[in-house]
Amino acid sequence: MKNWSIDEEKLKQYPEKYAIWKLEQLINYGFDGEKINTSVLKKYWNKLSIDPENRKFLSFLLWPPRDSSFSQKNK
Repeated sequence: MKNWSIDEEKLKQYPEKYAIWKLEQLINYGFDGEKINTSVLKKYWNKLSIDPENRKFLSFLLWPPRDSSFSQKNK
């Protein structure tokens, strides 16, 4: 990820703000081959300012719906 508009070294002095900023940048502007740590994403989920459609999709990946028909068949 490349960002020319922010001093990342200065922002790294505030670990939580840096983590939130980095997640928002990756999600909103592209990954450029970088992977997101799911535990960090879940930790800051409620503090992220991301596109609603991206939020919906990521939510589906992080917390998939339980298939009630599958669990009833196996009882």
